[in-house]
Amino acid sequence: MRLKAITPGIVPESGAGSIGIIGMPTWMWVENPTENTWGPITRSASAGGYTVVAVAKVNKIAWNMGDGFQVVCTSKGTPYADSYGKRSSPDCGHTYTRQGRYTVSATSYWRVTWSGIGQSGVIPLDFTRSTNITMGEAQVLSQ
Repeated sequence: MRLKAITPGIVPESGAGSIGIIGMPTWMWVENPTENTWGPITRSASAGGYTVVAVAKVNKIAWNMGDGFQVVCTSKGTPYADSYGKRSSPDCGHTYTRQGRYTVSATSYWRVTWSGIGQSGVIPLDFTRSTNITMGEAQVLSQ
């Protein structure tokens, strides 16, 4: 099945020059989901007249935000678009309250169900991938 961790999609984006604003919503999602990073994926194996079938899919993603908070999402999340403005994510988001550089890790929790030869079971698997973001503070001056 070659299951693997998701590629985290996040705004603010990771990378040089990209800085998010504390107090503004951070959006998280699964970037370019495939059957190997999100599922469902079905495979079967046969030998000696017996067949076993397995189905794997992600049932949740735990996002460790690097600031002591964890966000658990049961969907792929919604990719951010500029047209959303400063709205919060409808299904997978967070708001930082302190500036700094944060390592955000996304752990995909897979559930592999299998059956065959009169047996069945569940195999839990998890995979993690991380990214770094920077959060800054907006200063407003007025006279």
